[in-house]
Parts: sequence; structure tokens; C-alpha cells
Amino acid sequence: MVAEDLFESALEERFDEFAPLAARMRPKTLDEFVGQDHIVGKGGPLRSLIEADRLTSVILWGPPGTGKTTLASIVATATKSRFVQLSAVSSGVADVRKVLKESRESLGATGRKTILFIDEIHRFNKSQQDALLQAVENSWVTLIGATTENPFFEVNSPLISRSLLFRLNPLGAEEIRTIVDRAIKEPKRGLGASGISVEPDAVAHIVDRAGGDARFALNALEVSVAVATARGDDTVKTATAEEALQRRVVRYGKGGDQHYDVISAFIKSMRGSDPDAAVWWLAQMLEAGEDPRFIARRMVIFASEDVGNADPMALVVAVSAFHALEFVGLPEAQLNLSQAVLYLATAPKSNASTTAIAKASRTLQERGVGEVPKHLRDAHYPGAKKLGHGEGYRYPHSFEGGWVEQQYLPDNVSEETFYLPTDRGYEKEISELMKSRQPPASGNAKKTRKPRP
Repeated sequence: MVAEDLFESALEERFDEFAPLAARMRPKTLDEFVGQDHIVGKGGPLRSLIEADRLTSVILWGPPGTGKTTLASIVATATKSRFVQLSAVSSGVADVRKVLKESRESLGATGRKTILFIDEIHRFNKSQQDALLQAVENSWVTLIGATTENPFFEVNSPLISRSLLFRLNPLGAEEIRTIVDRAIKEPKRGLGASGISVEPDAVAHIVDRAGGDARFALNALEVSVAVATARGDDTVKTATAEEALQRRVVRYGKGGDQHYDVISAFIKSMRGSDPDAAVWWLAQMLEAGEDPRFIARRMVIFASEDVGNADPMALVVAVSAFHALEFVGLPEAQLNLSQAVLYLATAPKSNASTTAIAKASRTLQERGVGEVPKHLRDAHYPGAKKLGHGEGYRYPHSFEGGWVEQQYLPDNVSEETFYLPTDRGYEKEISELMKSRQPPASGNAKKTRKPRP
């Protein structure tokens, strides 16, 4: 036992000496873990299962560097179960079956359960995933699967249904900063004893470039320190970090005026139908480390606010780009964002949807809600017809063209026209259709809406 303890101690010393910084700084307890408070914060569901050593099969889904492997390693030290790790990149069905066989034997002989961690589980094909089903269902093993891909697309549904799914989010800038600062100060596992300091601007550059990936940030920090050390410098400056990451610092104050100026320029460039300017501002925001979800949300809003029904596909494209960002993540998702930005910038423009809801809301405030016309009221419940509900309603599908003239607005706003389609793009067709349905002028001004232009 003494010899074994000495071996483990020597191994740990060698690990701290030669392992990458990201591996050395990997949290060993939940209290050291940074981020994902929704699942491992105080009272969080996954934390409660780990601390009680009652973990059931789980799938951890999230971008790289968000803590999936770290959580598995914390489980390995916290549990009384056997812990076995496989990589889906290098393991096959035979490896899986061997582990499952050993797990059954261990459970039968000693009553000790096995936790099987499979990294990159989405890389297992269907037959490899199917090999796990019986063992998971019968609790021969407790599975921890880690994946960067949407498990609903990449993991067999029977395996998902037998597991708890936990979504890990990209780490925020402050969380990445906490991890980097800890690595700089930590004397044994980190860089605290190296004699190297890191300028705040260099730290900020590394944090901005990390994109929510803690592993990337720590690797970048380690390379920056190595470059500084090789040159005999005792300080990592911004220029050193730029060189280490091979990316210039894009001066961009995400919390100040420039943040709003750049997003304003981005939107106005799309509105002005200038694809070159629009993609330029997109590139600047991405290079500066702007939250890509913020950019994507603005694009979804723009699709309805400034393109609208002049090109109804604009909203589809913008929403698809947002979903692609969630599925793919950066850096690859910049291609999806670029495609959508160029589509929005070159699409015909109409703000008719914007002005329609604005006028409707303003009129509502000025005139009140009004009464629902009796012929439009719900007539399906007992007694409704006695109240005259639905009386005189004309069912559009019973008429040629699927349309018939009748009043749909309350009396107090029946003359109003809120939606004025333009003559641009598809909205021109809408405009012509609406004009063809304009009823002839009549003496009943209350029932006749203003003619469309």
C-alpha cells in the first residue's frame, strides 16, 4: 500500500510537470467548477445526484470547453462505483462489450456498480449505441455520455429516453476570466510560480477570443506564456497574446458606446441593401468576441422589421441561421451567419409589418378595444346562439376564391387600414391581391374601410 501511494504521488508530480495547463487546472471538486450553475450550482439537479452518489445515466450536451469531461472526472473521484472511460473516437463495439461484461461480473461478485463515461458519444454508430441499451436499462452500468452535437439527431432515441439530458451552455466572459485568473495565480497546478505576469489587456484578449471555451482560453494562455518565456520577457503583453493566437485584437468595447455603434451600423447596412458593409460589420463583431446569439437575434428581428413580406423567406433564413448557430457553434457557424446576412442585405425591403403593428397598437390605446362583432363571436358553447353569437357569419371557404367581404374589426376602428403593403418583392403581389378585394365605395362609412393606396 505504501509503495502504491508513493507511485501515485510520483505520478501526480510528473503530471503537474508535463501535462498541459488545461489538464492541470481541471477542477477536482464541484466547488472548484466554474459555470453551469443551472445544473451544478448549489441545489442543482446534477450536483445533487453527484453529491448523493445516486447518479443515473446522463448525457451531457454542450460546446467544447464547457466542462463535460471535467464533470465526468469529478464523478470519478466522488463515486464509490467503478469508473471506466472510453473514447468513441478510438473504441469499438468489442471495447464496449468487454466493459459491459466486466461490469456485470463486478456487480454480481461485489455489488459494486460501474460508471461508464463515453466521450464524443455521437461518434458511435447505431450498432455501437445499441450495444449499450440493455446494460443501461438493467442498470449494469451508469452511462455518462458527452457530446458536442444535438443528441436528438446523433444519439439513438432509446438511449436518450433511458438517460437524463443536461445542456451545458457556453461559458460567459466573466466565467472564462475567473478560470484564466485562477490559472495565472495558482502556484502548483497553474502559472503562479513561473514568475510571469499577464497584462490585463492580454487577459481580456484571450477571454474575448475564447468564445466560451475554457480549454481554448487556457491553451491560449499557456502558449502566450511560452512565447514570452522564450523571448526572456517576464510579462505577457497584448502583442504576445495576439501573436500566440495569431489574431489581432479588434478594439471593440462590447459594454460601451462602440457596441451600440457597431450593431447600429450593421443593421443600417442591411437596411440599406449593402451586402459588403453588412458582412464587414458582422466580421468585426465576431472578431471582437461579440456574443453570436445577440447578432443572430438582431437578424431575426430585422427580417420582420425591415424585410417583412417583401420576402417572407427572410425570416425563415434568419431563424435557420440562429438554429444553425446553436447546432454548429463557432467558428463554423460564421458561415451560416454570413449567408443569412447577405440574404437579408440583398432582399427587397418593406417595413409595412412594423408600421402595421405600431399603428394598430397606437389606435388601440387611443380608441379602446371595442366590441367583437357578433357574427365573429364564439358560437360553439351551449346558449351562444341564443345570444346571437355567430349569426350572419359568412364562411370564406364557401365562396369563390376563398374570400368574402365582411366586417372583422370592431365598429370603433372598422374604417382603419393598418397594413399597407409596398410594391416591392412579394409584397407587390400582396398589394395587388388586397386591392382586388377592396369593396366598392358605399354610403355606410362605418362599415367600409379606407381604400388601399
